[in-house]
Amino acid sequence: MATTKSSSNSASATAAAGASPAGKKLGLFAMTLIVVSAMFGGGVFNIPQNMAQSAGLGAILIAWIVSGLGIFFLARSFQVLADIRPEMTSGIYMYSRAGFGKLTGFLIAWGYWLSVVFGNVGYAVLLMDALNYFFPPYFQGGNTWQAIVVASAVIWGMCLLVMRGVNGAAVLNNIGTIAKFVPVTLFIMMVGYFSFRTELFTSDFWGDVTNRQLHDKPLGSLLDQVKSTMLVTLWMYIGIESAVVMSDKADAATVSRATLLGYLVATGLFVLVSIVPFGVLSQGELAHIAPPSTAAILGKLVGLWGEVFINLGVIIALLSSWLVWTLLVAQLPWACAKDGTFPKVFAKTNQAGVASASLWVSTIIMQAAMILVYFSNNAWNVMLSITGVVVLPAYIGSAAFLWKVMWTGQYPETAKIGKTTALTVSVLATLYGLWLVFAAGLQFMLVGAVIYAIGLPVFIWARREGTHQEATFTRIELVVAAALLALAALAIWMLLDGRLPQVYAA
Repeated sequence: MATTKSSSNSASATAAAGASPAGKKLGLFAMTLIVVSAMFGGGVFNIPQNMAQSAGLGAILIAWIVSGLGIFFLARSFQVLADIRPEMTSGIYMYSRAGFGKLTGFLIAWGYWLSVVFGNVGYAVLLMDALNYFFPPYFQGGNTWQAIVVASAVIWGMCLLVMRGVNGAAVLNNIGTIAKFVPVTLFIMMVGYFSFRTELFTSDFWGDVTNRQLHDKPLGSLLDQVKSTMLVTLWMYIGIESAVVMSDKADAATVSRATLLGYLVATGLFVLVSIVPFGVLSQGELAHIAPPSTAAILGKLVGLWGEVFINLGVIIALLSSWLVWTLLVAQLPWACAKDGTFPKVFAKTNQAGVASASLWVSTIIMQAAMILVYFSNNAWNVMLSITGVVVLPAYIGSAAFLWKVMWTGQYPETAKIGKTTALTVSVLATLYGLWLVFAAGLQFMLVGAVIYAIGLPVFIWARREGTHQEATFTRIELVVAAALLALAALAIWMLLDGRLPQVYAA
């Protein structure tokens, strides 16, 4: 294990210099693959079942149009911000901090960081479920005691791997990302080209047909169907900001291009994987198929080797994405500690230049969450929901900051993107974020309040380490903190009373 730098002066010097915790810059290819890999995890292999569970093909297509456009506007917002605010490395929280105050910046950073932590635990659950195909029933559901032990070993193995250096981990990610394209490409070809039936594809387009033989049943209004897919599509797109989070490791132009390229590649694959199965199975059949649904579908078409091939692809995809998210889970607290948003202890780095303190703390939290997974019967849904909800404010805050820059007349004339275009992009990205809040539902937002409230003592700790000339909270921040505590108390009572079964069911 590499030793950490104990001197706070060393960390301060690094922060003052604006240096990365790992000196060598990443190029466009590596940064694009980081964006793709962050989004393109094991979840892509279960999109057919996830999307068809409560929605017909028409609603799914509308959902991808809404999500695709919303994420495009969000990605464009990140591009504009990387251009006009290149000094704001790890901008996913810095934008909100600059625009709306230190408490807002902290809460955005805290929520995003924990969303990455819980997202990694979600990867662990999926990985164990994929291993269960080869070793049934020891890892079934991803929350057996055997699954907890093996997943915990992988969590710590990822930690030690990243401790060796960011660039080496990026090389491994490049290999893993390229490798996981193979099973997805094969699936699209086998299903979409060799087995596709047009008459089945159009048989129940709007999800309003009853067909007991095909397990189809009316799915409700079109709006309800579209809403039911929103947390799934959001989960798939989480990671679009990864180039921004890693922006101190590349120049602004590389960050901008990698974000857009990653978005285009991932969107094309997501849409194809989710809609082409409707040409071989009905909505009802897809809704009841075992995860990972792509493996079950390909197995029906080509036999056992198809299931094996896809399940191996799931494992590769999960490990590759998990590696990227382990990089991100170390990067954000380190950046936050440099400007006083997090306590100074998170700024410590090891001899390889890795943000070791934040990585150790993150890994310990992941381990604790993994143990809690053992007591849940719906571990994957819990991790997906928590991750989606606490990441939303980071997206909304970034888009709203760009909107504020326009509104206050601070948009530079030298920007590469015109002011009118940038304003349109920022407003639409903000509206998309608010739509996701509506789609997620009040119950999940209440749980998000608990997560944010837990961070308030850390905010106080960080503020007391800084200048003593400023109060810890402004008046508005005191009101916000009090509201968070009240909502958190309400959410905890409702959870204990069984009033939020959609969020957690033991």
